[in-house]
Amino acid sequence: MFTGIIQDIGIIRRLQRKGDNTEFTVFSDKLAHDIKIGDSVAVSGVCLTANAVDPKEHQFIVTAVPETLQRATLGDLAGGDQINLELALQPTGRLGGHFVQGHVDTIGRCSAVLQRAGSWEIRFDFPQEYGRYVVEKGSIATDGVSLTVHDVKPTQFVASIIPHTWESTTLGLLKAGMRVNLEFDLLAKYIAKMTGLQTSDRITLDKLREYGY
Repeated sequence: MFTGIIQDIGIIRRLQRKGDNTEFTVFSDKLAHDIKIGDSVAVSGVCLTANAVDPKEHQFIVTAVPETLQRATLGDLAGGDQINLELALQPTGRLGGHFVQGHVDTIGRCSAVLQRAGSWEIRFDFPQEYGRYVVEKGSIATDGVSLTVHDVKPTQFVASIIPHTWESTTLGLLKAGMRVNLEFDLLAKYIAKMTGLQTSDRITLDKLREYGY
């Protein structure tokens, strides 16, 4: 389990095919010394397991299986690319963002990046069938970053990015047309299932009140 609060921007040092899988060697000056073999690491929002660690070289290795490569944007990565990194939440830690599993639901796309006075607004497109999980002022993990969304439409949402998040994550590298990993709020998915919401339905504040939330 993660929180969507990014701890470091890592760098892909090497990609290597191992059968149908892809092995990623990741450089992280801040986190490599805290990672042990078997630990879970969120790589741009995808929960992967560290299978080798070299603290002296500030690097670790994770492996993605075909299902993960197909569902997420990890297959787009190349050597030298930057990625968001977060270690698993400790029971004693603060939950600064929201509960993030690291299980990507779908791939979205950045459709616009607008600079405002002291912040940025990024608009994201997503497949319509996931619209029932998106609620105004709700949370969505975008490339592993916990974002509060607004201006929600059936296939779009907007997130406002403060300077710290812009500089401390890969969101500052986004341009229109780039793909991103999206994980919708876990609670929204359970609520949609329990209330029988259909694909065309959306969770709204009125619906939440109707069901006692």
